[in-house]
Amino acid sequence: MKHKALFLITALLVFLLGATFVLPKPGEILYGNQKSPDLFFNRYSNWKLGLDLVGGSSLVYNVDLSNVKPQDYAAVTNGLKDVIEKRVNLYGVSEPRVRIIEKGNQRQILVELAGIKDVEKAVKEIGDTPTLEFRENCQTLKTNQGDLLACAPTELTGRYVKSATWGYANQGFSSPQVNIEFNEEGAKIFEKLTERNVGKPLAIFLDDNIISAPIVNEKIAGGKAQISGQGITIESAKQLAERFNAGALGAPISLESRRTVNATAASDSLLKIMIAGCVGTILIIVFMVIMYGVSGIASALALIFYIITTLAIFKITPGFTMSLAGITGFILSIGSAVDASILIFERAKEEEKKGASRYAAIENGFRHAWVSIRDSNVSTMIIALMLYFFSSSFVKGFALTLLVGMAINLILTYTVTRNILRTIYRRKTRVASK
Repeated sequence: MKHKALFLITALLVFLLGATFVLPKPGEILYGNQKSPDLFFNRYSNWKLGLDLVGGSSLVYNVDLSNVKPQDYAAVTNGLKDVIEKRVNLYGVSEPRVRIIEKGNQRQILVELAGIKDVEKAVKEIGDTPTLEFRENCQTLKTNQGDLLACAPTELTGRYVKSATWGYANQGFSSPQVNIEFNEEGAKIFEKLTERNVGKPLAIFLDDNIISAPIVNEKIAGGKAQISGQGITIESAKQLAERFNAGALGAPISLESRRTVNATAASDSLLKIMIAGCVGTILIIVFMVIMYGVSGIASALALIFYIITTLAIFKITPGFTMSLAGITGFILSIGSAVDASILIFERAKEEEKKGASRYAAIENGFRHAWVSIRDSNVSTMIIALMLYFFSSSFVKGFALTLLVGMAINLILTYTVTRNILRTIYRRKTRVASK
Protein backbone atom coordinates (compact mmCIF):
# COMPACT_ATOMS: atom_id res chain seq x y z
CA MET A 1 0.00 0.00 0.00
CA LYS A 2 2.89 2.35 0.81
CA HIS A 3 4.32 2.19 -2.70
CA LYS A 4 0.86 2.97 -4.19
CA ALA A 5 0.53 5.99 -1.90
CA LEU A 6 4.03 7.12 -2.88
CA PHE A 7 3.15 6.70 -6.55
CA LEU A 8 -0.02 8.81 -6.18
CA ILE A 9 1.87 11.52 -4.30
CA THR A 10 4.48 11.60 -7.07
CA ALA A 11 1.71 11.72 -9.68
CA LEU A 12 0.10 14.62 -7.82
CA LEU A 13 3.38 16.55 -7.78
CA VAL A 14 3.82 15.92 -11.52
CA PHE A 15 0.26 17.13 -12.06
CA LEU A 16 0.82 20.33 -10.09
CA LEU A 17 4.07 21.08 -11.91
CA GLY A 18 2.37 20.39 -15.25
CA ALA A 19 -0.58 22.62 -14.35
CA THR A 20 1.77 25.45 -13.34
CA PHE A 21 3.62 25.05 -16.62
CA VAL A 22 0.52 24.85 -18.85
CA LEU A 23 -1.90 27.33 -17.25
CA PRO A 24 -1.78 30.92 -18.58
CA LYS A 25 -0.34 33.99 -16.95
CA PRO A 26 -2.52 36.87 -18.23
CA GLY A 27 -1.04 40.07 -19.50
CA GLU A 28 2.43 38.97 -20.63
CA ILE A 29 1.82 37.41 -24.01
CA LEU A 30 4.46 37.37 -26.70
CA TYR A 31 4.93 35.06 -29.64
CA GLY A 32 8.19 35.97 -31.34
CA ASN A 33 7.73 39.71 -31.84
CA GLN A 34 3.94 39.59 -32.07
CA LYS A 35 1.02 39.39 -29.67
CA SER A 36 -0.59 35.98 -29.19
CA PRO A 37 -3.76 34.82 -27.35
CA ASP A 38 -3.68 35.02 -23.55
CA LEU A 39 -4.96 31.46 -23.20
CA PHE A 40 -1.62 29.93 -24.13
CA PHE A 41 0.96 31.60 -21.94
CA ASN A 42 2.55 30.80 -18.63
CA ARG A 43 5.36 32.29 -16.60
CA TYR A 44 8.07 30.03 -18.04
CA SER A 45 7.78 29.95 -21.82
CA ASN A 46 5.40 30.54 -24.69
CA TRP A 47 3.42 28.02 -26.64
CA LYS A 48 4.59 27.67 -30.22
CA LEU A 49 1.40 28.22 -32.17
CA GLY A 50 0.77 27.70 -35.88
CA LEU A 51 -0.43 30.22 -38.43
CA ASP A 52 -4.05 29.15 -38.01
CA LEU A 53 -3.89 30.17 -34.33
CA VAL A 54 -1.85 33.39 -34.34
CA GLY A 55 -1.99 34.52 -37.97
CA GLY A 56 0.94 35.25 -40.26
CA SER A 57 2.25 34.38 -43.71
CA SER A 58 2.84 31.08 -45.48
CA LEU A 59 5.14 30.72 -48.50
CA VAL A 60 5.63 27.66 -50.69
CA TYR A 61 8.79 27.45 -52.85
CA ASN A 62 9.39 25.00 -55.68
CA VAL A 63 12.93 23.58 -55.89
CA ASP A 64 14.21 23.05 -59.43
CA LEU A 65 16.20 19.80 -59.30
CA SER A 66 16.50 19.32 -63.05
CA ASN A 67 20.28 19.82 -62.95
CA VAL A 68 20.80 17.76 -59.81
CA LYS A 69 21.47 14.04 -59.62
CA PRO A 70 18.79 12.02 -57.73
CA GLN A 71 21.32 10.94 -55.11
CA ASP A 72 21.96 14.61 -54.32
CA TYR A 73 18.29 15.61 -53.87
CA ALA A 74 18.33 15.28 -50.08
CA ALA A 75 21.63 17.15 -49.64
CA VAL A 76 20.53 20.02 -51.87
CA THR A 77 17.07 20.47 -50.34
CA ASN A 78 18.41 20.20 -46.79
CA GLY A 79 21.02 22.82 -47.62
CA LEU A 80 18.40 25.13 -49.11
CA LYS A 81 16.22 24.64 -46.01
CA ASP A 82 19.14 25.60 -43.80
CA VAL A 83 19.85 28.73 -45.88
CA ILE A 84 16.21 29.84 -45.80
CA GLU A 85 16.06 29.33 -42.03
CA LYS A 86 19.06 31.62 -41.63
CA ARG A 87 17.46 34.25 -43.87
CA VAL A 88 14.21 34.07 -41.94
CA ASN A 89 16.03 34.42 -38.61
CA LEU A 90 17.78 37.54 -39.91
CA TYR A 91 14.32 38.82 -40.88
CA GLY A 92 13.40 38.76 -37.20
CA VAL A 93 11.08 35.77 -36.83
CA SER A 94 12.04 33.88 -33.67
CA GLU A 95 10.08 30.67 -34.32
CA PRO A 96 9.91 30.10 -38.09
CA ARG A 97 8.77 26.77 -39.47
CA VAL A 98 10.67 25.68 -42.57
CA ARG A 99 9.88 22.21 -43.87
CA ILE A 100 10.59 20.11 -46.94
CA ILE A 101 7.60 18.63 -48.76
CA GLU A 102 8.23 15.66 -51.05
CA LYS A 103 5.87 14.96 -53.95
CA GLY A 104 7.34 12.09 -55.94
CA ASN A 105 10.47 13.47 -57.60
CA GLN A 106 9.46 17.04 -56.81
CA ARG A 107 10.57 18.96 -53.72
CA GLN A 108 8.96 22.01 -52.16
CA ILE A 109 9.96 24.13 -49.19
CA LEU A 110 7.17 25.41 -46.94
CA VAL A 111 7.95 28.54 -44.92
CA GLU A 112 5.52 29.55 -42.15
CA LEU A 113 6.10 32.93 -40.53
CA ALA A 114 3.79 33.25 -37.53
CA GLY A 115 2.85 36.85 -36.72
CA ILE A 116 4.25 38.28 -40.00
CA LYS A 117 1.61 40.23 -41.92
CA ASP A 118 3.73 41.87 -44.66
CA VAL A 119 4.05 38.90 -47.01
CA GLU A 120 5.68 40.95 -49.79
CA LYS A 121 8.47 42.04 -47.49
CA ALA A 122 8.93 38.46 -46.31
CA VAL A 123 9.29 37.25 -49.90
CA LYS A 124 11.86 39.96 -50.61
CA GLU A 125 13.87 39.17 -47.47
CA ILE A 126 13.96 35.42 -48.13
CA GLY A 127 15.10 36.05 -51.69
CA ASP A 128 16.15 33.51 -54.27
CA THR A 129 18.81 30.87 -54.80
CA PRO A 130 21.77 31.07 -52.34
CA THR A 131 25.24 32.03 -53.56
CA LEU A 132 28.50 30.29 -52.62
CA GLU A 133 31.83 32.15 -52.75
CA PHE A 134 35.48 31.50 -51.88
CA ARG A 135 37.41 34.46 -50.46
CA GLU A 136 41.06 35.09 -49.51
CA ASN A 137 43.30 37.55 -47.65
CA CYS A 138 41.02 37.52 -44.61
CA GLN A 139 41.55 40.05 -41.83
CA THR A 140 39.74 40.54 -38.54
CA LEU A 141 38.38 44.07 -38.12
CA LYS A 142 37.27 45.54 -34.80
CA THR A 143 33.81 47.12 -34.95
CA ASN A 144 31.17 48.32 -32.47
CA GLN A 145 29.22 45.12 -33.19
CA GLY A 146 32.26 42.92 -32.46
CA ASP A 147 34.93 41.32 -34.61
CA LEU A 148 34.23 41.25 -38.35
CA LEU A 149 36.04 38.98 -40.81
CA ALA A 150 36.82 40.91 -43.99
CA CYS A 151 38.02 38.90 -47.00
CA ALA A 152 38.81 39.67 -50.62
CA PRO A 153 36.56 38.05 -53.23
CA THR A 154 37.93 35.58 -55.77
CA GLU A 155 36.64 34.27 -59.06
CA LEU A 156 35.96 30.83 -57.50
CA THR A 157 32.23 30.52 -56.83
CA GLY A 158 29.64 27.81 -56.38
CA ARG A 159 29.14 27.33 -60.09
CA TYR A 160 32.57 25.66 -60.28
CA VAL A 161 31.79 23.14 -57.53
CA LYS A 162 30.83 19.76 -58.96
CA SER A 163 29.77 18.11 -55.69
CA ALA A 164 30.33 18.05 -51.94
CA THR A 165 30.01 15.01 -49.69
CA TRP A 166 30.92 14.14 -46.13
CA GLY A 167 32.80 11.07 -44.98
CA TYR A 168 35.76 9.92 -42.91
CA ALA A 169 39.49 10.39 -43.31
CA ASN A 170 40.18 6.80 -42.27
CA GLN A 171 38.38 3.52 -41.66
CA GLY A 172 38.27 4.10 -37.92
CA PHE A 173 35.42 6.59 -38.32
CA SER A 174 37.21 8.99 -35.98
CA SER A 175 37.97 11.84 -38.38
CA PRO A 176 34.93 13.27 -40.21
CA GLN A 177 35.68 15.42 -43.23
CA VAL A 178 34.00 17.19 -46.13
CA ASN A 179 35.06 16.18 -49.65
CA ILE A 180 34.78 18.84 -52.35
CA GLU A 181 35.15 18.25 -56.07
CA PHE A 182 35.45 21.04 -58.66
CA ASN A 183 34.80 20.88 -62.38
CA GLU A 184 37.71 21.19 -64.82
CA GLU A 185 37.71 24.98 -64.93
CA GLY A 186 37.17 25.25 -61.20
CA ALA A 187 40.07 22.87 -60.51
CA LYS A 188 42.49 25.22 -62.30
CA ILE A 189 41.22 28.26 -60.39
CA PHE A 190 41.35 26.35 -57.09
CA GLU A 191 44.93 25.20 -57.75
CA LYS A 192 46.15 28.79 -58.25
CA LEU A 193 44.13 29.96 -55.25
CA THR A 194 45.64 27.38 -52.90
CA GLU A 195 49.15 27.99 -54.24
CA ARG A 196 49.11 31.61 -53.14
CA ASN A 197 47.36 30.93 -49.83
CA VAL A 198 49.46 28.12 -48.33
CA GLY A 199 49.38 28.48 -44.55
CA LYS A 200 46.53 30.99 -44.76
CA PRO A 201 42.76 30.61 -44.30
CA LEU A 202 40.54 30.28 -47.36
CA ALA A 203 37.11 31.48 -46.31
CA ILE A 204 33.92 30.02 -47.73
CA PHE A 205 30.82 32.22 -47.69
CA LEU A 206 27.19 31.31 -48.30
CA ASP A 207 24.84 34.26 -48.69
CA ASP A 208 27.63 36.51 -47.32
CA ASN A 209 27.73 34.40 -44.15
CA ILE A 210 30.95 32.54 -43.45
CA ILE A 211 30.40 28.79 -43.15
CA SER A 212 34.04 27.68 -42.94
CA ALA A 213 37.58 29.07 -43.06
CA PRO A 214 39.98 26.13 -43.40
CA ILE A 215 43.73 26.64 -43.45
CA VAL A 216 45.40 25.71 -46.76
CA ASN A 217 48.13 23.18 -45.98
CA GLU A 218 49.53 22.88 -49.49
CA LYS A 219 48.92 23.59 -53.14
CA ILE A 220 46.02 21.38 -54.28
CA ALA A 221 45.85 20.13 -57.86
CA GLY A 222 43.32 17.85 -59.52
CA GLY A 223 40.17 19.61 -58.35
CA LYS A 224 39.59 17.55 -55.18
CA ALA A 225 39.97 18.85 -51.63
CA GLN A 226 39.06 17.91 -48.08
CA ILE A 227 38.09 19.99 -45.08
CA SER A 228 39.04 18.22 -41.86
CA GLY A 229 40.71 18.70 -38.53
CA GLN A 230 39.73 19.72 -35.02
CA GLY A 231 36.20 21.00 -34.61
CA ILE A 232 34.83 18.95 -37.51
CA THR A 233 32.19 16.58 -36.14
CA ILE A 234 29.86 14.25 -38.01
CA GLU A 235 26.99 16.73 -37.67
CA SER A 236 29.07 19.76 -38.71
CA ALA A 237 30.53 17.85 -41.67
CA LYS A 238 27.07 16.81 -42.84
CA GLN A 239 25.72 20.34 -42.45
CA LEU A 240 28.70 21.86 -44.24
CA ALA A 241 28.27 19.47 -47.19
CA GLU A 242 24.57 20.34 -47.40
CA ARG A 243 25.34 24.05 -47.41
CA PHE A 244 27.93 23.56 -50.13
CA ASN A 245 25.43 21.70 -52.27
CA ALA A 246 22.72 24.29 -51.67
CA GLY A 247 24.91 27.01 -53.09
CA ALA A 248 26.77 24.98 -55.66
CA LEU A 249 24.63 22.42 -57.42
CA GLY A 250 22.32 24.88 -59.14
CA ALA A 251 18.88 24.22 -57.64
CA PRO A 252 16.96 27.47 -58.11
CA ILE A 253 13.92 28.12 -55.93
CA SER A 254 10.78 29.87 -57.13
CA LEU A 255 7.77 31.07 -55.17
CA GLU A 256 4.72 28.99 -56.05
CA SER A 257 2.10 30.30 -53.62
CA ARG A 258 1.62 32.61 -50.68
CA ARG A 259 -1.17 33.17 -48.20
CA THR A 260 -1.83 35.39 -45.21
CA VAL A 261 -3.87 34.37 -42.18
CA ASN A 262 -5.58 37.21 -40.30
CA ALA A 263 -4.49 37.27 -36.65
CA THR A 264 -7.95 38.29 -35.39
CA ALA A 265 -9.66 35.42 -37.20
CA ALA A 266 -6.99 33.02 -35.91
CA SER A 267 -7.46 34.25 -32.33
CA ASP A 268 -11.24 33.84 -32.63
CA SER A 269 -10.78 30.27 -33.87
CA LEU A 270 -8.48 29.49 -30.93
CA LEU A 271 -10.94 30.94 -28.43
CA LYS A 272 -13.86 28.99 -29.88
CA ILE A 273 -12.03 25.66 -29.93
CA MET A 274 -10.76 26.21 -26.37
CA ILE A 275 -14.28 26.94 -25.13
CA ALA A 276 -15.61 23.89 -27.00
CA GLY A 277 -12.89 21.70 -25.50
CA CYS A 278 -13.50 22.95 -21.93
CA VAL A 279 -17.29 22.59 -22.20
CA GLY A 280 -16.94 19.13 -23.73
CA THR A 281 -14.57 18.01 -20.96
CA ILE A 282 -16.94 19.29 -18.24
CA LEU A 283 -19.88 17.50 -19.83
CA ILE A 284 -17.86 14.27 -19.98
CA ILE A 285 -16.96 14.59 -16.28
CA VAL A 286 -20.61 15.24 -15.32
CA PHE A 287 -21.71 12.22 -17.37
CA MET A 288 -19.09 9.95 -15.78
CA VAL A 289 -20.02 11.04 -12.23
CA ILE A 290 -23.75 10.54 -12.86
CA MET A 291 -23.28 7.13 -14.50
CA TYR A 292 -20.57 5.65 -12.27
CA GLY A 293 -20.57 7.59 -8.99
CA VAL A 294 -17.29 7.25 -7.07
CA SER A 295 -15.69 5.45 -10.01
CA GLY A 296 -16.74 8.35 -12.22
CA ILE A 297 -15.03 10.80 -9.87
CA ALA A 298 -11.86 8.70 -10.05
CA SER A 299 -12.01 8.67 -13.85
CA ALA A 300 -12.56 12.45 -13.86
CA LEU A 301 -9.42 12.95 -11.75
CA ALA A 302 -7.49 10.68 -14.11
CA LEU A 303 -8.86 12.58 -17.12
CA ILE A 304 -7.77 15.97 -15.75
CA PHE A 305 -4.35 14.48 -14.98
CA TYR A 306 -4.16 13.19 -18.55
CA ILE A 307 -5.08 16.57 -20.08
CA ILE A 308 -2.55 18.55 -18.03
CA THR A 309 0.25 16.00 -18.49
CA THR A 310 -0.27 15.71 -22.24
CA LEU A 311 -0.36 19.48 -22.75
CA ALA A 312 2.84 19.85 -20.71
CA ILE A 313 4.58 17.19 -22.84
CA PHE A 314 3.43 18.94 -26.02
CA LYS A 315 4.80 22.22 -24.75
CA ILE A 316 8.25 21.01 -23.69
CA THR A 317 8.79 19.00 -26.89
CA PRO A 318 11.43 20.84 -29.00
CA GLY A 319 10.09 21.97 -32.36
CA PHE A 320 6.47 21.13 -31.55
CA THR A 321 3.98 23.66 -32.91
CA MET A 322 0.32 23.51 -31.92
CA SER A 323 -2.19 24.04 -34.74
CA LEU A 324 -5.95 23.75 -35.10
CA ALA A 325 -5.47 20.29 -36.58
CA GLY A 326 -3.26 19.39 -33.63
CA ILE A 327 -5.86 20.54 -31.12
CA THR A 328 -8.43 18.39 -32.95
CA GLY A 329 -6.23 15.32 -32.56
CA PHE A 330 -5.69 16.09 -28.87
CA ILE A 331 -9.43 16.46 -28.18
CA LEU A 332 -10.06 13.17 -29.97
CA SER A 333 -7.51 11.50 -27.68
CA ILE A 334 -9.46 12.83 -24.67
CA GLY A 335 -12.47 10.86 -25.88
CA SER A 336 -10.32 7.74 -26.10
CA ALA A 337 -9.12 8.28 -22.52
CA VAL A 338 -12.74 8.28 -21.33
CA ASP A 339 -13.50 5.17 -23.41
CA ALA A 340 -10.89 3.25 -21.42
CA SER A 341 -12.59 4.09 -18.12
CA ILE A 342 -16.01 3.12 -19.47
CA LEU A 343 -14.71 -0.27 -20.61
CA ILE A 344 -13.27 -0.91 -17.13
CA PHE A 345 -16.43 0.17 -15.27
CA GLU A 346 -18.83 -1.76 -17.48
CA ARG A 347 -16.76 -4.88 -17.07
CA ALA A 348 -16.65 -4.28 -13.30
CA LYS A 349 -20.46 -4.14 -13.24
CA GLU A 350 -20.58 -7.62 -14.77
CA GLU A 351 -18.16 -8.87 -12.10
CA GLU A 352 -20.31 -7.37 -9.33
CA LYS A 353 -23.37 -9.16 -10.67
CA LYS A 354 -21.42 -12.40 -10.18
CA GLY A 355 -21.02 -11.55 -6.49
CA ALA A 356 -17.55 -9.99 -6.45
CA SER A 357 -16.77 -7.12 -4.06
CA ARG A 358 -16.40 -3.66 -5.55
CA TYR A 359 -12.59 -3.78 -5.20
CA ALA A 360 -12.36 -7.25 -6.72
CA ALA A 361 -14.79 -6.22 -9.46
CA ILE A 362 -12.62 -3.21 -10.39
CA GLU A 363 -9.47 -5.39 -10.39
CA ASN A 364 -11.09 -8.04 -12.58
CA GLY A 365 -12.75 -5.39 -14.73
CA PHE A 366 -9.39 -3.75 -15.40
CA ARG A 367 -7.68 -7.08 -16.06
CA HIS A 368 -10.32 -8.19 -18.60
CA ALA A 369 -10.77 -4.76 -20.23
CA TRP A 370 -7.05 -4.01 -20.52
CA VAL A 371 -6.56 -6.18 -23.61
CA SER A 372 -9.34 -4.31 -25.45
CA ILE A 373 -8.00 -0.94 -24.28
CA ARG A 374 -4.45 -1.82 -25.34
CA ASP A 375 -5.44 -3.15 -28.76
CA SER A 376 -7.75 -0.23 -29.58
CA ASN A 377 -5.11 2.32 -28.60
CA VAL A 378 -2.33 0.55 -30.48
CA SER A 379 -4.46 0.25 -33.64
CA THR A 380 -5.23 3.98 -33.47
CA MET A 381 -1.53 4.73 -32.98
CA ILE A 382 -0.67 2.67 -36.06
CA ILE A 383 -3.18 4.66 -38.13
CA ALA A 384 -1.77 7.92 -36.73
CA LEU A 385 1.75 6.81 -37.70
CA MET A 386 0.62 6.08 -41.24
CA LEU A 387 -1.06 9.48 -41.47
CA TYR A 388 2.04 11.21 -40.15
CA PHE A 389 4.49 9.62 -42.60
CA PHE A 390 2.28 9.51 -45.70
CA SER A 391 0.14 12.66 -45.53
CA SER A 392 0.40 16.40 -46.01
CA SER A 393 1.63 18.87 -43.39
CA PHE A 394 -1.89 19.82 -42.25
CA VAL A 395 -2.82 16.22 -41.47
CA LYS A 396 0.58 15.60 -39.82
CA GLY A 397 -0.29 17.98 -36.98
CA PHE A 398 -3.48 16.04 -36.31
CA ALA A 399 -1.70 12.69 -36.54
CA LEU A 400 1.15 13.71 -34.22
CA THR A 401 -1.06 14.94 -31.35
CA LEU A 402 -3.34 11.92 -31.73
CA LEU A 403 -0.36 9.54 -31.70
CA VAL A 404 1.27 11.12 -28.64
CA GLY A 405 -2.10 11.46 -26.88
CA MET A 406 -2.97 7.80 -27.38
CA ALA A 407 0.47 6.67 -26.16
CA ILE A 408 0.22 8.81 -23.01
CA ASN A 409 -3.37 7.61 -22.48
CA LEU A 410 -2.23 4.00 -22.59
CA ILE A 411 0.51 4.61 -20.01
CA LEU A 412 -1.64 6.69 -17.64
CA THR A 413 -4.59 4.29 -17.80
CA TYR A 414 -2.34 1.43 -16.67
CA THR A 415 -0.65 3.49 -13.94
CA VAL A 416 -2.59 6.52 -12.68
CA THR A 417 -6.21 5.45 -13.30
CA ARG A 418 -5.59 1.95 -11.96
CA ASN A 419 -3.86 3.15 -8.79
CA ILE A 420 -6.50 5.81 -8.07
CA LEU A 421 -9.22 3.15 -8.28
CA ARG A 422 -7.22 0.70 -6.17
CA THR A 423 -6.60 3.29 -3.46
CA ILE A 424 -10.25 4.40 -3.30
CA TYR A 425 -11.82 0.96 -3.22
CA ARG A 426 -9.24 -0.68 -0.99
CA ARG A 427 -9.83 2.10 1.52
CA LYS A 428 -13.62 1.72 1.23
CA THR A 429 -13.33 -2.03 1.66
CA ARG A 430 -11.30 -1.63 4.88
CA VAL A 431 -13.77 0.91 6.26
CA ALA A 432 -16.70 -1.39 5.46
CA SER A 433 -15.00 -4.38 7.12
CA LYS A 434 -14.55 -2.43 10.36
